[in-house]
Amino acid sequence: MKPKILVYMRVDDRVIKELAKDFEVTHFKNHEYIGDPAFDQAIREADGIIGLALKVNKELLDVAPNLKIVCNVSVGYDNLDLEELTRRKIMATNTPGILDDTTADAILGLLIATARRIPELDSFVKSGQWDISLQPDQYGVDVHHKTLGIIGMGNIGSAIARRAHFGFNMKILYHNRSQNKEAGEKYQATYCELDELLEKSDFVCLMIPSTKETEKIMGYEQFKRMKNTAIFINGSRGNNVDEDALYNALKNGDILSAGIDVFTQEPTPKDNPLLQLKNIVTLPHIGSSTMECEYNMSKLAAENLMKGLHGKKPPCLLNVTSFWEQS
Repeated sequence: MKPKILVYMRVDDRVIKELAKDFEVTHFKNHEYIGDPAFDQAIREADGIIGLALKVNKELLDVAPNLKIVCNVSVGYDNLDLEELTRRKIMATNTPGILDDTTADAILGLLIATARRIPELDSFVKSGQWDISLQPDQYGVDVHHKTLGIIGMGNIGSAIARRAHFGFNMKILYHNRSQNKEAGEKYQATYCELDELLEKSDFVCLMIPSTKETEKIMGYEQFKRMKNTAIFINGSRGNNVDEDALYNALKNGDILSAGIDVFTQEPTPKDNPLLQLKNIVTLPHIGSSTMECEYNMSKLAAENLMKGLHGKKPPCLLNVTSFWEQS
């Protein structure tokens, strides 16, 4: 009998077809599975699960007695209770590396779009308002030769720094849990404390994981420290930013503008006050959302799943312990 797997959200159809050769597959395409009796039955019988954003906590694991592996189709894994999974000797995996360049492209694009007010001016043209020359109060600001402060110099942060340094001759400041010597050497990036970065940067780009320690790391005090000509970009997670503080900073002119790809609640409510402001560019969490990247992430997640259920160590195992040190 084939092992049973549960597939949900954002797994490429081609990958699902390959998985069906080795496993009995139950597939749910979107968030509508929450509370679905068929989903509840599938999770009870599943040996492995693969997909995006499902909250895997004690409550879910209590009704999944056969589960051996959980495979996130993302680099982030704040939806996983890693401690509980490890306690139950259930493997947890993610898909790092695949999305670094794709996400860096998106974040730099968001930075440029915000600085040059591209979405606003696109709407200006399409709505038929371009009947006279552009006025000075519609101008954006330069990106080249400015100072970019990156909070979180991991793989994606480094990919952003590379583009900014070599493509736009930007000066790079960064704040990280530890100094990134490679970034310092390759991109002339200077490590500094968070307050100094906020005070000196023309652009502040937040690219850290979501943890209890990073929750609302950008709040009222932090936005007050930024230049009133500075632009804030969030490509990390929504709960790393106090959205009320960001709204006030934009409304009161404490910062010039912002570009965000992530929200505290996703999809964000239609009445979110941030959506009423002109000086913010908002995206629906598109960081890794290209056809090529999504396929490659699905492939890596499937490789994790197959190796784990075939008694081998998955390549991207998050909870490495002696229990899984096998090949």
